[in-house]
Amino acid sequence: MSANALSIVLLAGLLHALWNILAKKAGADARFACFAAVTGAVVWAPVGIWLGWDVVPQWSVGVWCFVVGSALLRILYFVVLLRGYRFADLTVVYPLARGTGPLLSSFAAVVWFGETISFMGALGIACVIGGVFLIAGGPNLTIQRLRSVGLRYGLLTGVLIASYTVVDGYAVKVLLLSPILMHYVENVVRGVLLMPVVLRDRPAAWVLWHQQWKYALIVGTVTPISYVLVLYAMQTAPLSLVAPAREVSMLFAALIGGHLLGEGDRGLRVLGALLIAGGVTMLGIA
Repeated sequence: MSANALSIVLLAGLLHALWNILAKKAGADARFACFAAVTGAVVWAPVGIWLGWDVVPQWSVGVWCFVVGSALLRILYFVVLLRGYRFADLTVVYPLARGTGPLLSSFAAVVWFGETISFMGALGIACVIGGVFLIAGGPNLTIQRLRSVGLRYGLLTGVLIASYTVVDGYAVKVLLLSPILMHYVENVVRGVLLMPVVLRDRPAAWVLWHQQWKYALIVGTVTPISYVLVLYAMQTAPLSLVAPAREVSMLFAALIGGHLLGEGDRGLRVLGALLIAGGVTMLGIA
């Protein structure tokens, strides 16, 4: 992976960790996901219109299937992730989600896209997964912990991350869609599909909007930047390396989120985050 691609992924990781911390603090649910999608669509409308005015009308049915499919997967991802944050620690749900995702994404990239992984790349992936293990509990990862709500939501979120990463990776690498345009249109579709959830109880949604609009504005603005940076990295580097390298966000989440949210096992989770940082370094020179 080139230094340019790695630096893009590192910045994306920082932004990703920050919006997850904000979502956790906001006590977010599916309605928050809609708020964030709508505010993001409004903030980035000039860019989306500028890039898509002549392009989107020419998209084939196949392209729209990928865009809508990505939107549906990301809706499920947001709903499961935010529900996990409501019932468990961010430093449990987040690392499991971010660890399971790249493992499955790398496997899919090798099987379906024909990518190969060098020994250094494989060692880097192993370090990322090992760091996730430590953050999730390490030696204290008992049967009781394996049955906990946080672990279940984290693992399911990881499966969804792997799913939309492979779909989006195919769209930008094979179909050659613009990463910015694809993510913007997908975000608009996501907001439209989630709108019925908000309109089902308008008075409650209005109260929630007044409580969460600042968080929604930040998340809606930052999330596209974070993921578009990753999509650009996918265009110049193998998906099997970009997906695990994204997990540097674990380091930021453990150091920043653990402190701000006052969650326990900080030492073990920081150690795991450092192991992930080492894995990312290996991926950078693979």
